[in-house]
Amino acid sequence: MRADGILFDKDGTLIDFAGTWNAWAGQMIADFAEGDIETANRIADALAYDLANRTFLPHSAIIAGTNRDAAEAVASALPGSDVSALEIVLMESAAKAPPMPVLRLGDYLAGLSAQGLRLGVMTNDTEFAARAHLRTIGVEQDFDLILGFDSGYGAKPDPDPLLAFADRMGLEPARVVMVGDSTHDLIAGRAAGMQTVAVLTGMAGADELAPFADVVFPDIGHIPDWLSA
Repeated sequence: MRADGILFDKDGTLIDFAGTWNAWAGQMIADFAEGDIETANRIADALAYDLANRTFLPHSAIIAGTNRDAAEAVASALPGSDVSALEIVLMESAAKAPPMPVLRLGDYLAGLSAQGLRLGVMTNDTEFAARAHLRTIGVEQDFDLILGFDSGYGAKPDPDPLLAFADRMGLEPARVVMVGDSTHDLIAGRAAGMQTVAVLTGMAGADELAPFADVVFPDIGHIPDWLSA
């Protein structure tokens, strides 16, 4: 085995990004706009979201950003709004978004645990929403540690939350694999001295991710064979 632990990103890695967030974002924008088309367009522009096709644009900062980033973007389109209040609204709304797992995560994670691997999640989403999504799928208990950007260790691409996982699991960073769908995930992994695996279940393409990854896979289902190769 080439690793003793795996740290997963959530959105675009464990759950399909488009399938989980595109429709949610469209409804969220409509709720904030309250029927005003100009307001909806301003929010969509701030989020880099295509209202006509109900999808995030690949360059959207929200894809790899934090809940705070999303709140600040929405606030920029709603003069006089309170960013902290918007953070709470977005966190509670995001936690209710139906997650679309990229595969049967229960069986998949059980197989990794059976090999003695320590498993974690580090997401730039809130820990509250991350736990809600994983609980909905039925796999919250399968992870040794779940961290959000607000868990006290910072956010990616800072390596500190990744190093916190390694430290709390008693693992050497070089024996941990960081798995993600964005350059934020992979840059953080490299900075932490970890192995990096990119997956294509998010919004970024292989050409964008490959320079920062040891390997690029269509999805996380390819990781077990790679670990033992």
